[in-house]
Amino acid sequence: MSLLTLALGVFGIITTEMGIVGVLPQIAARLDVSTSMAGLLVGSFAFVVAAFGPFMTLAASRIDRRTVLAATMAVFAVSNAVYALTAYFEVMLAFRIIPALLHPVFFSVALAAAVRLSPASDPARAAARVFAGVTVGFAFGVPVTSYLAGHVTLQAAFWFGAAVSLVAFIGILCFLPAMPADERISYRAQLGVLRSPGMWLSILSVICVFAAMFSVYGYFAEYLGAVTAMNESWVSAMLLVFGIVMIFGNFAFAAVLRSGVVRTVLAYPVLCLAVFALVFALGPRFAPMIAVVALWAAVHSGGLIVCQTWLGRDARDAPEFGNALFVSFSNLGITVGTGVGGWTLAAFGTRLLPWTGAAFALAAGAAILARLALAKRTQVRAGAESTEPAPAW
Repeated sequence: MSLLTLALGVFGIITTEMGIVGVLPQIAARLDVSTSMAGLLVGSFAFVVAAFGPFMTLAASRIDRRTVLAATMAVFAVSNAVYALTAYFEVMLAFRIIPALLHPVFFSVALAAAVRLSPASDPARAAARVFAGVTVGFAFGVPVTSYLAGHVTLQAAFWFGAAVSLVAFIGILCFLPAMPADERISYRAQLGVLRSPGMWLSILSVICVFAAMFSVYGYFAEYLGAVTAMNESWVSAMLLVFGIVMIFGNFAFAAVLRSGVVRTVLAYPVLCLAVFALVFALGPRFAPMIAVVALWAAVHSGGLIVCQTWLGRDARDAPEFGNALFVSFSNLGITVGTGVGGWTLAAFGTRLLPWTGAAFALAAGAAILARLALAKRTQVRAGAESTEPAPAW
């Protein structure tokens, strides 16, 4: 039940973060601002997560973990209530920034807590259960928010987000045990993981993987509409299929990771390349693209857990800080990917968009190979200087 509660909290966070994307026109009309101005509500959230995530996690590292998780969900519940009640853009913007500061803290602590609470002590499976909240959020939270705004009221959409966060808050208090930060890892020790060149190569690979994923997925509706000639109903159906397949793909990649982390990480950029090639080749063909979307979703679903596991290997001495680095730099990858994808659309047209993802996937593969080569050199050097074995990669 504790892991389900954490997944529900992640679902509430994703619904709050991404649900607003589908209701920007209604927000712009209600607050009497332009749609581009309303877009700041999305961009500011991602920027704050990327810029402040590791530092906020450091600041919260000595507080009881249940307290941190519960407080975060309380802030998200209050923020959604403010969205439903306010008629001022500045107020809504402020209450986008406040929860964004706690977003990476919740993810990093929830992932570490999931491993700590998992009876099987299986980090990949525990992480998959938490990440299930992300995939369910994309599959159902975002569409439900859009549906409520379009068919009930905009306020109802935000009250839905508040209710989910409130239930998660209550669940954390009821089902999670107190988890004091008894290890008291110093700030210096946590920041010390950044002194490793290998960590920066892992970070680079995470940025490139997420840029690959979102440089194409960020324009999912545009591609299916312009290239495949799907109408809005078909695009909505494909988004639902994408989200549902991601739920199962998330757990499938967790199982594959258990059989071999390095092999899975090496294979992931190759899978992305293959999917983007299919998206490009079969994009204009309606029926085949339905199958391609399902395959695309299956591969896309692995990005979260594959990258989190990969980066976590370099942050074993400060796991929560490592999770915060993952959240921040994955958001940076999303920002870079969507920006470059938008440039590709403007400069070369929608048809060539998949090759942007392919280029980032190649860059990710190169960064992963460089990380492995560095690890091998470190092992050889350690073997020459000491009889103790170096960490296995």
